[in-house]
Amino acid sequence: MAETIIRTEKLAKAFGQNHVLRDVSVAIPEKVIYAVIGQSGTGKSVLVKTIIGMIKPDAGRIWFKDKELSGLSRGEMTPIRRFFGYSFQNAALFDSMTVGENLAFPLVEVLGLKNKDEINKKVAELLDWIELPGIELKWPDELSGGMRKRVGVARALILNPEVLFFDEPTTGLDPVLSETINNLVVRVNKELGITCVMITHDIPAAFRIADDIAFLDQGYIIAQGSAGDLAKSDHPMVRDFIRISFNELKI
Repeated sequence: MAETIIRTEKLAKAFGQNHVLRDVSVAIPEKVIYAVIGQSGTGKSVLVKTIIGMIKPDAGRIWFKDKELSGLSRGEMTPIRRFFGYSFQNAALFDSMTVGENLAFPLVEVLGLKNKDEINKKVAELLDWIELPGIELKWPDELSGGMRKRVGVARALILNPEVLFFDEPTTGLDPVLSETINNLVVRVNKELGITCVMITHDIPAAFRIADDIAFLDQGYIIAQGSAGDLAKSDHPMVRDFIRISFNELKI
């Protein structure tokens, strides 16, 4: 049985009258691929940003391993965040920096590395690992959408996180490129031993690669478990969402 690396208990978050998270309790095992699925606007990104401390919850508790994060100040959260990586939906690369400079940025600003040879070596090794060797001098606007996504993943990996969060990793990509990115998520998990938490609308992909899945709706977790568990759910929202997703795939 895998150890739990992230756990939440009764998380709640509202923005004005909009109650995005109402009573969210999840337990994410270590070194698995964990997918959070659901319709747009149901709080998937808010859940992840609350876990990593970008958003403060109104109520509830959060643990990373055996350390409770609830109530920690921004300064106290800073060293904890080094265990987390975040791959943004649009890659969020700095357009004014080359690919190499984008990857080097966390090494310089977070770790304080100054040795250029060491930095360049780490950048080159990671670009080679994501199968984009030798693009250090390219600018983000010279990259295709799929290449930008992969570079965004590389930048999230460069500090060697224990957990890597993927925010809609395949949005805007064609099926072939989506498969490439989903396979990259699997490589991050299997080859590097990193826990992957994936927010996605790609239900077939989540069912194919995720070890555990949580279905978030109207601020509540209405189903969670393996793909097989969700496929057998009797909750009408879960059944309809899965049916429509797989029917669209057949069209």
